[in-house]
Amino acid sequence: MKILVTGTAGFIGFHTALRLLERGDEVIGLDNINDYYDVCLKYGRLAVSGIEQNSIEYGRLIQSGKYENYRFIKLDLADKDAIDQLFSSEKFDNVCHLAAQAGVRYSLTNPNAYISANINGMLNILEACRFNPVSHLAFASSSSVYGLNENMPFNASKPVDHPISLYAATKKSNELMAHTYSRLFGVAVTGLRFFTVYGPWGRPDMALFIFTKSILEGKPIDVFNDGRMMRDFTYIDDIVEGVIRVIDTPAASDPFFDPVNPNSATSSAPYRIYNIGRGSPVYLLNFIEAIEKALNKKASKNYLPMQLGDVPATFADTSDLERNLGYKPSVSVQTGIDRFVKWYREFYKV
Repeated sequence: MKILVTGTAGFIGFHTALRLLERGDEVIGLDNINDYYDVCLKYGRLAVSGIEQNSIEYGRLIQSGKYENYRFIKLDLADKDAIDQLFSSEKFDNVCHLAAQAGVRYSLTNPNAYISANINGMLNILEACRFNPVSHLAFASSSSVYGLNENMPFNASKPVDHPISLYAATKKSNELMAHTYSRLFGVAVTGLRFFTVYGPWGRPDMALFIFTKSILEGKPIDVFNDGRMMRDFTYIDDIVEGVIRVIDTPAASDPFFDPVNPNSATSSAPYRIYNIGRGSPVYLLNFIEAIEKALNKKASKNYLPMQLGDVPATFADTSDLERNLGYKPSVSVQTGIDRFVKWYREFYKV
């Protein structure tokens, strides 16, 4: 298949593109390479896939020096004309839309970035899929949409109407926008609510990266909500496995959809929402212990209250994904952390 993967200088997009390339798909990667975090890490990911920094020019497709079936283009999702032109010329079979402005706390101080990338960008992708028909659009949502919901494990069939960050609100909006285009124009769309993804080449604003860096530098780590936090930490390889299975399985209308008692995860339109997580939450303090074990070094902890926009716990009900697509995560938290620490030491030479 010929697949557009957006966000390929990012964490999940980078790993997803590599998996697709390794199985023989033709991939075009897209990213605007913004400076939300260290661009050296983004260029490092691209280099692994054969895209060298000095060859990148906005709006121009670059051939990978490592994969003959991979090309990359630097584009902004909000650049509608450029997105339309790319779709028109390349005729994609499927689209995997993983690019977004990420981060809960950053949305408290830079809200406009989320509207531009996550709302306008999603609209441009949907419009392009509408006028340049693709078999399937898979897109990234987030566990953040559950917000104030404390009925765990989180079930995608239930409403999510109480987000507590603008980031979460934009992801909820993406799901609604996708359903609208699916219903009106027949675009087959599947949204994936990711649960705390971690692993090699991960984001520097995520807990594992922050904790590892601080512990190695002998600095205290901030532990919010006095450590009374749980997260459904999910290793990147398990996430990518689920993403690939979803890409390969276009959403279909639910023959049992009941408009009187609607299931939020399905529709009479070709639309689907899945949780994608490990389905086994871990206490934050236990997660820190696993990092300490991998580093063979104890952390100095600075206990703090809960941060604005944060939630005390996440826990994915992945039964739909398991039943429909055979998805079952297999990487333990300790194994995943060990792999991350090995990568971190090699990449940063520490």
